[in-house]
Amino acid sequence: MDDKGAVASLALHAVIEPIFKDLELEDRNIAAVQTLRSAFTKAEKCHPGLSQQFLGGVLDAEGVVLNLHEVLLRLAGSECPEYVISADIVEFQLLQKKATTLKIKLSHIPDQIQDRSEFLQTIRDIASAIKEVLDAVNELSQNHQDLPRMSEYKKTLDNQKRVFVRSSRSFSDTLKKYFKDGRAEHVYISANRLINHTNTLLATYKSISS
Repeated sequence: MDDKGAVASLALHAVIEPIFKDLELEDRNIAAVQTLRSAFTKAEKCHPGLSQQFLGGVLDAEGVVLNLHEVLLRLAGSECPEYVISADIVEFQLLQKKATTLKIKLSHIPDQIQDRSEFLQTIRDIASAIKEVLDAVNELSQNHQDLPRMSEYKKTLDNQKRVFVRSSRSFSDTLKKYFKDGRAEHVYISANRLINHTNTLLATYKSISS
């Protein structure tokens, strides 16, 4: 496992982390909360998807019937501090903007998937957004090779970019299958995977710029 690899998980950062923050604001046992946060982060890094499995287990134990894949996809458009690049550099902010646009478009899938014409337009918009994210990544890498941590993270970034491209192609293949079998659940899962890989890129560039 690459130690420089960022942890990207909507279940962890969009659902579980806000709970930790609420507990801290309530002045609960802060040390215990921080220990739990650290444990979840380490576990998610060692076993990607564990946080989502945990949430699914809790919902099952409580008898709550909920499509967790759909819920997480709807949350993808919300802002998570873990994936926000604060560096005041044009190319970094461009990547942030393009990645956010992609995630928002993906998060609209559950509302649009039943309307074929609207969904087809969304698919075209997503394809354009994916290309713009890749263009932003390439521009950033080319224009800021001199950043102290860019060379340090080069191998990690190259791998994450390849994974992002594979995930994009997999998403496209899933869409083709959807128009044959109508299984929206598979689209949600594939979209969430693409979002996680987008967030991984953002988190890594955030580390580079910090």
